[in-house]
Amino acid sequence: MQPVERFLQLEAGSAALLLGAALVALLWANLAEGSYESFWTTPVSLEIGSFELHEEVRDVINDLLMAVFFYVVALEVKRELIFGSLRDRRSALVPAAAAFGTMIGGALAYLAVNLVADGDLRGWAIPVATDIAFAVGVLGLAGRRAPRELRAFMLTLAVVDDLGTIIVIAVFFSQGIAWAWLAAAIGVVAIIVIAQRIGIRALAPYALLAAALWLTVFESGVHATVAGVVLGFLTPAAAFLPGRSVSAIAEERLANLSHATSEPDAEALLETSRLMREAVSPLERMQEAVHPWSAYLILPLFALANAGVAFSLADIAESLRSPVGAGVALGLVVGAPVGGFLLAWLIVRAGPARLPSGLDWPAIGGVTPLKGIGFTIAIFISTLAFEEQELQDQSKVAILVGSTVAAVIGLAVLFTRHHLAQRR
Repeated sequence: MQPVERFLQLEAGSAALLLGAALVALLWANLAEGSYESFWTTPVSLEIGSFELHEEVRDVINDLLMAVFFYVVALEVKRELIFGSLRDRRSALVPAAAAFGTMIGGALAYLAVNLVADGDLRGWAIPVATDIAFAVGVLGLAGRRAPRELRAFMLTLAVVDDLGTIIVIAVFFSQGIAWAWLAAAIGVVAIIVIAQRIGIRALAPYALLAAALWLTVFESGVHATVAGVVLGFLTPAAAFLPGRSVSAIAEERLANLSHATSEPDAEALLETSRLMREAVSPLERMQEAVHPWSAYLILPLFALANAGVAFSLADIAESLRSPVGAGVALGLVVGAPVGGFLLAWLIVRAGPARLPSGLDWPAIGGVTPLKGIGFTIAIFISTLAFEEQELQDQSKVAILVGSTVAAVIGLAVLFTRHHLAQRR
């Protein structure tokens, strides 16, 4: 449980910064909309010889920094698949079913609203995604009113949801494919695999290859965040040296150094440090190094750059009356939790899975609404789904409202469950 607890602690801490960044973005956009947009649309250029890359500040965050975020997500998915909650397929089946149910329910609710109201179907994927930082942060507010086992359930659900979101972005939100650049990206992946096989362990070559992979994927028309996902799954999950043997050798070396009559040799200390480092897998090392930057810098920056929508109370009502806004809000508040709960119940009822120990259906009914907290990732998908600023603004307002309502519903269910259990 230690890796799970560490992951959840970082995500919960990130939620406060995310909320603060979103509030700043909303205040900035409503008090000085012109300066907000002009700042985030500032041109950024990179020229190397005849090669030119022109982006805006917001695009740098959405395309480059969010690739780092998805790299961390892919690392967590891989770790859970190999060592964690997704390793035991039977015990992971209920939260996995809940995750797929929330994705399907959210998408179907959006499509139903927009088919009936003759709206825009391109936003169907917006209610699919979950913001794990906010979801975990809200779950933390429940404290002891939520079973401890619900945290692992939430993480498993979020990991499966992240994997599904990655697939949705890669398949449905890539532009027209430039095959030469895509071939170059595949070539970079092959070089990374070869470098791993021949035993290259230094970080610098992989950093250069990661930059090359991002650039080739970006130019290929596939969404650039897919580069982060590919790198995450390519990161080795096994340590280069066995931990038990390294511990014994390091203990012996440190004992010799402590009994030395003179000051310990710097080279000997460095060698021991390198030896200990080799006993930790690159996956664990990279997650430990990059995850805080993702949680405490990249996601708040993304919220600051994308959550700023100028609106009034009348605009909120208008957004929620529009097919896009109503579809997003109902997808997050109704479709996602209902779909998740029903699919989890059906798979247990059918027999191939059992309810995880320590949990009951009211607890599951409290956590599935938290899946409707889309926020940053839902906003991210809205920028991919719509080119029109008006539709983006409608979906963003609906995301903010829907995520808030989903959080309140989830907490209300968990508090009610705890209250009734205390009375019994």
